[in-house]
Amino acid sequence: MVDLGNRVSIYQPEQEGLIFPEMPEFATVEEERQHRKERLVAACRAFALQGFDYGFAGHLTVRDPGRPELYWTNPMCVHFDKVKLSNLILVDHEGTVVEGKHAVNRAGFVLHANVHEEHPDILAMCHAHTVHGTAWCATGRPVDPITQDACAFFEDHVVIGDHAGAVAVENHAGSDVSKAFKGVKAALHQNHGLLTASRHSIESAAFWFIALERCCRQQLEIAASGVEPIRISDDKARYSREHVGSEYIGWLHFQTIWNQLVDDQPDMFD
Repeated sequence: MVDLGNRVSIYQPEQEGLIFPEMPEFATVEEERQHRKERLVAACRAFALQGFDYGFAGHLTVRDPGRPELYWTNPMCVHFDKVKLSNLILVDHEGTVVEGKHAVNRAGFVLHANVHEEHPDILAMCHAHTVHGTAWCATGRPVDPITQDACAFFEDHVVIGDHAGAVAVENHAGSDVSKAFKGVKAALHQNHGLLTASRHSIESAAFWFIALERCCRQQLEIAASGVEPIRISDDKARYSREHVGSEYIGWLHFQTIWNQLVDDQPDMFD
C-alpha cells in the first residue's frame, strides 16, 4: 500500500455533493493498463506544453499492471507533442521492445530499467533535459527550502554526483541513479538533469518533475538577483512537505493538466 500522505486536512472537501477528483478503482488489469497508458501519454503532452523537449532526449515510464517486470514508455525520436496511445512501446529490463514499432532510447533504458528493477515499489519515472533543471544541477547543490513550492522536496530529493555529466548508456550509470532513489521522489543528477519517481502514479511523477523544474528556475533567478533568500526553518519546511509534497497531492495537481489535455488534445487517444 502506497502512503499517499495527507489526503484530507487542507485539500479534501468535507462538504458532500461537491465536484472533486476521485482516485480511480479498476475492475480488471486491462482497465488499469488502459488508464496508465492514457496518463503516460498525457504526461508526455504535458512535458510538450512545458517546453521540456530537446531532440530525442527525455523519457517517461510506467509499469504495466499485469506484467510489472515490463514498463511502457514514449517512443524514440517522437516529439512529446506527438506521443499517443498507438505509438507507446512496452519494454523489458533488458531493453527489448516487447510491444510497439519504435525503438527505445538507450539512455532511457539504462536509467529507468535500473531504477524499476532496483525498486519494485517505484511505479513511474520521468526525466528530461530541461533548461533550468539542468542548469541548477550543474551547481551540484540541492533545492533549498526558500518557497512553499520548494518545501515539497525538503528531505525528499538527493544530488547524484557519481559519473556526473557522463552519457548514461552504460549500466553502471543507471545503477548509480537507482541506488539514490531509495525513499525519495526526486534526484538532481549533477551536470545532467532532473529525475522524478513515484510509487503511486505517472501523474504524480510527471507533476513533481514539472514542479522541480519550476523550483530550479526560482533558485536560479534568486541567485541572479544577488539577494540572499530567507530560508524556511527545517520544522516548517518539513510540515509543508507533509501537506503539499505527497504522492496524492502530486496526483491531484496533475488533474488540472489532464482535464485541459482531454479538452484540447483528443488526438492523444488515437
